[in-house]
Amino acid sequence: MRVLLLDAAPGKLLDRELERLLGHGLTVTLNLRRIADAASARVAWTGRVDFTDFDAFEESALITEIIRGGIGYHAVKSRAGVPLRAAFLVAATDPALTNRLRVIGRAGAGTDHVDLAAAARHGVTVTHTPGSNATAVAEFTLAQLLALTRNLSEHNEAAHRGRWSGPAAPAVELSELTLGVLGLGRIGQALAERAAALGMTVQSLSRHPAGAPALRAESLGALLAGSDVVSLHLPLTPQTRGLIGRAELALMRPGSILLNTSRGGIVDEQALADALHDPAHPLAAAAVDTFAHEHAAFTSPLFGLPNALLTPHVAGMTRRAMAEAALRCADNIAALLAGRPDGVPVVAP
Repeated sequence: MRVLLLDAAPGKLLDRELERLLGHGLTVTLNLRRIADAASARVAWTGRVDFTDFDAFEESALITEIIRGGIGYHAVKSRAGVPLRAAFLVAATDPALTNRLRVIGRAGAGTDHVDLAAAARHGVTVTHTPGSNATAVAEFTLAQLLALTRNLSEHNEAAHRGRWSGPAAPAVELSELTLGVLGLGRIGQALAERAAALGMTVQSLSRHPAGAPALRAESLGALLAGSDVVSLHLPLTPQTRGLIGRAELALMRPGSILLNTSRGGIVDEQALADALHDPAHPLAAAAVDTFAHEHAAFTSPLFGLPNALLTPHVAGMTRRAMAEAALRCADNIAALLAGRPDGVPVVAP
């Protein structure tokens, strides 16, 4: 069974991921484009895996690779959310190929980069690794909050310029704040537990309230209006796209903070930028780790705003989280290709 790694695990995790896949008896082709030391990878793995080198985020290059030589692949694996849309799925499942695509594996939880309806139409199963980065993202979210409430960026910049600059006003402690968690999947629950342990009052809003903190908001408006900090932990779906826009931001408490480590499309970035530009707006600051346009297309109206803490989708990138995601994804792909779907998480349209 042939597997194409569109973007392999980074650093030393690459060796563990490849060993896991080969241990399942799979034939692996490694895309070198996003490997930091591609030359060393070639030396280490020549004779055991095949190599290719292309920009997987360029759909035409991706399709060219998938149909090269008329051979095809049984599975592809993605880590960074390479878009796998209808045109790709048509090409990858072409009956003219020796090997038609059967499985898409995501080393991570979100699958909004995959056209799930098209995958289902073409008989392609989509698997992912929910919960693999829950602890990592929850910890990162708290780091975002602490950085903003304690003005760490401002103090760091002043100190590097040789200025001894104390705070204009005393900072608040986390135990003084109410945290509103929007979405109580594994990450939302992990954050809620850690925030409560730090003394924060936690309320939540979720389609699945089982295991939720004691305080449950009755509506999105109630959550926004009743929280000092709102943290988003939702998948990007047609229902959640643009969920937080101008009207919703206007409902937030004076001096409030918005945190987004879920998906960029959930928040209207222009509306968020306009709110942060306006000193009269109730929203005081935001931390954003995910954007509507990422990687080579990275751009945002939030650029340059001092009260916007921006990071390049790194919340889940810890050694433990990435290793768990990579190895679980390898196991999922192998199980599905071997016709053993029991216990493997799959995503339906």
